[in-house]
Amino acid sequence: MLKHMIAFITSGAISLGTISTPATAADATFGPSNPFYAPSTLPFHAPPFDKIKDEDYQPAIDAGMAEELTEIQAIADNPATPTFENTLVAMEKTGRLFQRAMAAFGAVSGADTNPLLQKVRNEEAPKLAAHYDAIYLNPKIFARVAAVYKQRTSLKLDAESMRLLEVVYDRFVRSGANLSDTDKVELKKLNEEISTLSAAFSTKLLAATKDGAYATTDKSALAGLSDARIAAAAQAAQSRKQEGYVLPLQNTTQQPDLASLSARATREAIFEKSWNRTERGDANDTRDTISRMAQLRARRAQLLGYPNHAAWKLGDQMAKTPEAAFKFMDALVPGATAKAASEGKDIQDVIDAQKGGFTLQPWDWDFYSEQVRKAKYDLNDAEVKPYFELNNVLENGVFYAATQLYGITFKERKDIPVYHPDIRVFEVSNADGTPLALFYCDYFKRDNKNGGAWMDSLVDQSKLLGTLPVVFNVANLPKPAPGEPALISYTDVTTMFHEFGHALHGMFSNTEYPSLSGTSTAADFVEFPSQFNEHWALYPAVFDHYARHYKTDAPMPVELVAKIRKAVNFNQGYKLTELVAAAELDMQWHTLPASAPLQQPDTFQKQALEKTHLLLSTVPPRYRSSYFAHIWGGGYSAGYYAYLWAEMLDDDAYQWFEDNGGLTRANGDRFRQMVLSRGNTEDLGKMYAAWRGKEPSVEPMMKDRGLR
Repeated sequence: MLKHMIAFITSGAISLGTISTPATAADATFGPSNPFYAPSTLPFHAPPFDKIKDEDYQPAIDAGMAEELTEIQAIADNPATPTFENTLVAMEKTGRLFQRAMAAFGAVSGADTNPLLQKVRNEEAPKLAAHYDAIYLNPKIFARVAAVYKQRTSLKLDAESMRLLEVVYDRFVRSGANLSDTDKVELKKLNEEISTLSAAFSTKLLAATKDGAYATTDKSALAGLSDARIAAAAQAAQSRKQEGYVLPLQNTTQQPDLASLSARATREAIFEKSWNRTERGDANDTRDTISRMAQLRARRAQLLGYPNHAAWKLGDQMAKTPEAAFKFMDALVPGATAKAASEGKDIQDVIDAQKGGFTLQPWDWDFYSEQVRKAKYDLNDAEVKPYFELNNVLENGVFYAATQLYGITFKERKDIPVYHPDIRVFEVSNADGTPLALFYCDYFKRDNKNGGAWMDSLVDQSKLLGTLPVVFNVANLPKPAPGEPALISYTDVTTMFHEFGHALHGMFSNTEYPSLSGTSTAADFVEFPSQFNEHWALYPAVFDHYARHYKTDAPMPVELVAKIRKAVNFNQGYKLTELVAAAELDMQWHTLPASAPLQQPDTFQKQALEKTHLLLSTVPPRYRSSYFAHIWGGGYSAGYYAYLWAEMLDDDAYQWFEDNGGLTRANGDRFRQMVLSRGNTEDLGKMYAAWRGKEPSVEPMMKDRGLR
């Protein structure tokens, strides 16, 4: 999943009002001693995490907002006739302190949070909403933007500048700049409440996920797990000052350990903890929070002139309308569910053959599907993991593929300060040796880290500002016990390739304006470069370079490689069904009209899945409504379908590579120049078609999923 700072806005507050944010006590404490006071002097302007204290963030954020509003007001009050330079370009140069502070805070509060940082996040959420309102609902600054926009046909702007003008004008309009003063007052209140609820949701979910961990003092309950995994569970318990063993929850419904645990009671207990993590009637129950958010989002959309939140949200996406997104998703349901049903029958046959005496349940699926996979392909994770040591996958797989495609090279930097000792930093250089970017990777799970995996930037690329990108990847891979290697699954391998695809999109950015830089694209496009990069994980020349035994460095035996390739479409019915179910559920929540009553989440979810023919007892959605962080705490409301839409693009794109010689520098350089470097500088559909030579086809996706 992509994690941008814009999540603070799109999750709740795209929201913006009059420029009258009062000074706070925090403002008074901001001065030259604060590490954010001046631009960083480190390479690439990387944040000085060795000097930043938790107490530094809030004063810097508040001072940054105040400074940006002063800068915006100066542009609004400029007596000169509005021009592209004195309005649009001037706006692009504002907010440098705010961006410095927010980028670092977003990274740390998402991946290494604590009670103080959570408090800051919750306190800042409504202020951030008011801050954006103060810009985008300011009639004077909008009047200047609108004046330039009306003259656009007579202006001699280059294509990127014209795109900036169109994007900024559209953002003002979609944020409510044309509303009456009375409606603006209501909009600001809605935005502040939504952003407050979104921050509260994230705080509750993090706590609920931590509390939902499975704990036991009975080692036999963990039968089936490897010795290394049991040692890691013991280490997790020790870090929590508990006896025995702890298996922390991941963000998804299904949990990785369910594939190995042979004790059915343990599997059921873990699944129950996962499924009900945020529905226990305690302080971390999110159901009232998400119901209220859905209602407020619907009212905001109505106020802005849209029938529902999804219609408002998709207006600037590739899909354009909820109807188009529904049509795309609905077409996937029959094939996905039919294949899942066939897979379920195979699993039930195994259960019956073993005289299990029970009907397949969700907590059984991964355990018995692993047995089906072993029977069909003679393959299991225990055989595979010794060939996927994390650091080797990173350097000889992820980095190697990027070097072969794009000519870039990586050099580890141990002199760049980080926010946690688990993090590694690499300087990335172009083929000619010129500096390209800094890349941070933070792969291991921690109890104070948000679930899932993501990419974000600490510094955005911009030729206007003279900045090169500083980007990072975060994941939640199990941390091994001290002295043990980090052996990961092939699924984890693809996650690393996926998130690095986002990183490449950010690092290759070559745009003038920061607003159009890197991954600042539509959600249903931004997942395309990341999912496309997954294809290189199994590409022979790449796979053979990193799939080596962690003890002997021997390459994976050819017969085992063949089994992996044969099994690549295994369980695709389940995987696609759980994903489509989550995407349809998201869209159902966000096509509710403002007139709809407050929803009871479990009832709503059941009805939404029934309506879309996805209420399957053995295949629950990838996320339950109450812990669906993408749509309530991140930037993917009415946007989870983007993973499927982008999958259509990425499989179609990989087909082009296969048709044109595969992994070559010429192909990589062309893709970098025409897509990865372009950010949001042109219409994304036209950008793709120009590179591909035609519109995308869904056929390669159906083939890749084993549905054709």
